[in-house]
This record gives sequence, C-alpha cells and structure tokens, in this order.
Amino acid sequence: MATVKLLTDAEVEANPAAKAVFDDIRATRKSDFVNNFWRGLANDPALLKRTWEGVKTVMSAEGALDPLTREMIYIAVSTANSCSYCVHSHTAAAKARGMTEAQHAELLSVIALAGQNNHLLTAMQIPIDDAFLV
Repeated sequence: MATVKLLTDAEVEANPAAKAVFDDIRATRKSDFVNNFWRGLANDPALLKRTWEGVKTVMSAEGALDPLTREMIYIAVSTANSCSYCVHSHTAAAKARGMTEAQHAELLSVIALAGQNNHLLTAMQIPIDDAFLV
C-alpha cells in the first residue's frame, strides 16, 4: 500500500505544474500510460519535475550506452537496493527494448555472482590490489 496518494488524471489536470510533467512523460514515451511512481510524486510537483528531468536526461538521452544496457544496469542496481517496483518496471522496459530471455537469464547470473562476491569481499576485507587502483 502506498504511503502517498496516487493522483488520478483528473487531479493532475487540476495542477498545471504536474500536468506539464505528465504531458512531457506521455510525449517522451509516446504512450498515454503514466505509471504509479509518477502519480505518487505528483503530490509534490517540484519533486516530480526534478525527478522526471533526471530520468529523461540519463535514460532517454543519446549517449555511449545503448538504451537496453541502461535498463539492464537499472535492473541490477534496483536488485541491489531491493526496489521491487523498479525491478519490475525496468525489466518490462528492458523487454520492450529487446532484452531476450537468454539476456535476462545472464543478467540474473551476473547479479547473483556480483552480490555473492561483494558480500564475501566485504566480510573478508581483502585489500585492493595495486593493479586495480585507477
């Protein structure tokens, strides 16, 4: 259960600042669907706008990483941070961007291996090799 009200389209329409962000989300994503994350943030239009601008800048702009790779990284970080919502939404986004079942399986293997080894290294406090210092 959400700890904030998830604003309806009618409630967003009544707030010009939130409506402008929702309009941009729809235009950028070329979809009428606005997910619950944005509906919760719409209670604070300034936070909504700031968060959307960050997402748009990192996830939608042209860059050295292709959109699928960005989504897969987002899945890995969301897994590490235990954000179920983000794991679901970015897995759906990655699949929409062409992630295959084989790629998803490999991604899960990498996440599992990294998590296990991160815990082992943290527990053992192994010093970093000089060759790895960049």
